[in-house]
Amino acid sequence: MPAPASPARPLFRSKSELAYEELRRRILTGIYAPGDVIGQTKLAAELGLSTTPLREALKRLSTEGLVDLGTHRDARVIPLSQAEAQNLYEVRAAADPLACALAAERRDDSDLTRIEAALGELEPLTGVASAEALDAHRRFHRSIYRAAANPTLLGILDGLWDKTDLYRQRALRAWTPTPEDRARVHRQHSALRDAIVAGDAERARELSHAHITHSLARRAIGALETSTAPRSGTAE
Repeated sequence: MPAPASPARPLFRSKSELAYEELRRRILTGIYAPGDVIGQTKLAAELGLSTTPLREALKRLSTEGLVDLGTHRDARVIPLSQAEAQNLYEVRAAADPLACALAAERRDDSDLTRIEAALGELEPLTGVASAEALDAHRRFHRSIYRAAANPTLLGILDGLWDKTDLYRQRALRAWTPTPEDRARVHRQHSALRDAIVAGDAERARELSHAHITHSLARRAIGALETSTAPRSGTAE
């Protein structure tokens, strides 16, 4: 099943869009694991497409940091690294609280409607999360980033989310959230919404920072350290 669209998705989708959605779904759900080679000719035949829309889809995934396109005909899912996980976490830890604070100061009624709708679509991320569940979390946070009314900041955070979903999946494979963990995340999302509705920029900033500290992207750093360390190691 293809990954879901954003609410604004047009009814008509090109072959390259369909190929993009299916490839992204396979990458995010681990059908293609980090480091795997994607044979374009074989995959095009499997999907009933020519290699042209498939190549366009791979170029899009490449700009999002999910695949590496070399000079050869095949593409490779980007391997994960602890260093990159740390870099992504550090940038988000700085940018996300700023976006949330600005959203509390600048949001309008249409922003609040989008935030509320996106919050209602959230479901807990467990196991190997579906592309649908990952997209729902992205829509919630993006609705807040959009309310910040800063296109440059929105572009930075969009780029982080493109790359970080693979790390979220890696963390979920190493850590099983308890019911208490899921309840905590729900409370954090709801409290963040409330702070933005109230126009409390400092509270929104604090809540965002606390949320990121316990995020899956943060947990991926430890998970990757464990996977690359000698066997005596330990592991939103």
